Amino acid sequence: QVQFVESGGGLVQPGESLRLSCAASGFIFRYYTMSWHRQAPGKERELVASITPAGRTTNYADSVKGRFTISRDDAKNTVYLQMNSLRPEDTAVYYCYANLNSPLRGDYWGKGTLVTVSS
Repeated sequence: QVQFVESGGGLVQPGESLRLSCAASGFIFRYYTMSWHRQAPGKERELVASITPAGRTTNYADSVKGRFTISRDDAKNTVYLQMNSLRPEDTAVYYCYANLNSPLRGDYWGKGTLVTVSS
């Protein structure tokens, strides 16, 4: 079945960096746009960044432009989120996501990885 396993979260101080990974399985990874979303306490889930097949196009939320970089390794079925210059407002659970076509049609989410930015 479709599965996403996120890793790389943790506790860091403001200004530091983290790299999140999302290992995917159960579908043809290279065919699909992949994205990272986050949900902070008491807030709705929001799109952070997305990357199209072969990495041709990337998009970022305004709040992370210039600080975060999304990338993918289709040989490893893995999407990454490099997060630099982290701020306390980046504190959230970060989720991997894809919307798949038939026969696996639907929205698929990972279980998330917690990022805490605090001094």
